[in-house]
Amino acid sequence: MTLNLIAYAAYVPTYRLRPEDIGAAASSAGRVVASFDEDSTTMAVEAASAALSAVPDGVVEAVYLATSSPAYADKTNAVAVHAALGLAADAFCVDIGGTGRSATAALRVASQSGGLAVMSDVRVGRPGSADEKSGGDGAAAFVFGESADDAAGVAAVVATASATTEFLDRWRVPSAATAEQWEERYGQEKYAALIADVQARALAQAGIDVPDHVVLTSPNSGIRRRAESFASCTVSTMISPIGFTGAADAGVALAAVLDTAEPGQSILVLSAVDGCDAMVLRVLPGIVDRRPPRSVAQQLESAYQVPYTTYLSWRGLLERELPRRPEPDRPAAPPSGRAVQWKFGFVGARCRRCEFVHLPPARVCRGCGSVDDMAPYPVRSRLGTVVTSTVDRLAFSPSPPVVEAVVDFDGGGRCTLEVADGAAATVSVGSRVEVTFRRLFTAGGVHNYFWKARPVPKENV
Repeated sequence: MTLNLIAYAAYVPTYRLRPEDIGAAASSAGRVVASFDEDSTTMAVEAASAALSAVPDGVVEAVYLATSSPAYADKTNAVAVHAALGLAADAFCVDIGGTGRSATAALRVASQSGGLAVMSDVRVGRPGSADEKSGGDGAAAFVFGESADDAAGVAAVVATASATTEFLDRWRVPSAATAEQWEERYGQEKYAALIADVQARALAQAGIDVPDHVVLTSPNSGIRRRAESFASCTVSTMISPIGFTGAADAGVALAAVLDTAEPGQSILVLSAVDGCDAMVLRVLPGIVDRRPPRSVAQQLESAYQVPYTTYLSWRGLLERELPRRPEPDRPAAPPSGRAVQWKFGFVGARCRRCEFVHLPPARVCRGCGSVDDMAPYPVRSRLGTVVTSTVDRLAFSPSPPVVEAVVDFDGGGRCTLEVADGAAATVSVGSRVEVTFRRLFTAGGVHNYFWKARPVPKENV
C-alpha cells in the first residue's frame, strides 16, 4: 500500500465585485469575494465536502486546516470543520496558521502521514489597494490516503525541496485587518534566487528535466506577474485563477491544474512565501474517476454581483446602519454542545419503527409515537425540493432581507432553512436545493454556525 493523493476539490465563492468598482482592468471577470456569512471555516467545509464525496467514509483520520484568516484566534477552527464533515471522534484536528506557507505545511504533513489538508482564506485589502484588486477568497482540500495501486490515486508526491531566509516582504500585525508590503522589487529579487534554487533541487530529486505543469504562488505581485519567466514547463504555468488567496493560493491553483491534467503528467508546485517550497507530483490514472463534482472553471462561471458598499460593510471597512431590530443573543455553549450533530453535522433522526425522519432530531416520533427509538440520519449530502418560501424584511441580518424556504429532503425530512448567496430570485416552489455550511450571525464574539439552502448547480441537477 502506498500513500497518495486520493481526492481533491476547490471552492470558489459565488459573489463578484465589478472591475470598475475596484479599478481593475475591464477585461477582468471581477474579484471573487466570500459572502457575509462565509469565513475560512465555512469555505473549508465546502472544499472538504466536495473532496470527500469521492472517497469512502472512515478514510480521514486527521484534519490540517491552513489559514491566515482564522474565524477564532484562541480556538481550534479545524474542530468545527471536523464536526461539519461528520468525521470520527478519534480524528486528529489542528490549525496550521499564519501565512501562505501554512498551506505547504498542511500538504506536507498530510502527504507523509495521511489525512485531509484543507486551506482557506478571506483576503481583505484596503479600498483601492493592489490587494483589493488582485486578491480573492477561496478554499481547497486534498485527501491523502493509502491506495492499493496507481489506478486508485489522483497523484503521487515524488519530490520536495525547501529554502528559508528572513527578509521583510509582506506582513500584518495580529490586530490589523489588512496587510502591508515592502516595495515589490526588493521581495522579487529575493524570491527569484530562491525559486531557481528550490525548483532545480526538486526536479533533480524527481528525475525530471522540464515538468508538464507549474503552479507558482507568492504574496509578491511581481513574482505572480512574471510567473512564466521563473519556471519553464511544457503544458501550462498556473497562478491562482481567482486572485491571490493567501493560504489557499497554492491549493486553488493546484486544483485548477488537476482539473485538466492527464495521467502520467508531472506538476511542479512552487510556493514562494518567506522562502520557497517545492513539491513535485505525478498524475495517476485514478484522476479520471476522482475529479470533484465541479471544477474551478465551472465555479468561476457562476456568479452574483455584489455592490461595492455592501462588500465593504461585510468586511467591516464601512459602517452601515443595521436593521432596526433587536440584535441576536450570543449562542450559549451548553445547548450548542448538546446539539453538535444537528448544528454542525446536519444530522437528523429516523424512527427505527416507522422510518419517519425528524429535522431537527426528536426523542418522540411524530409518526408512531415511539420514544427513544431513533437512528442518526445525516442529511447534509442529500438534495431537497422547495415546498414554499418567504421573504422576511424584519428579521435581523447583516445583509437583509432574509429569505427562508421550507425544504423536503430526498429520503424524508422537512425543515426551514435560510437561502444563501443571493439566490432568492431563483428559488421557487419545486426548486432543487442543496445545503451549505454558513455563519448565521456573530454575537458577543461567538459565531453561530448552521446550514443554509442554495439552488443545485445546473450541471448537477
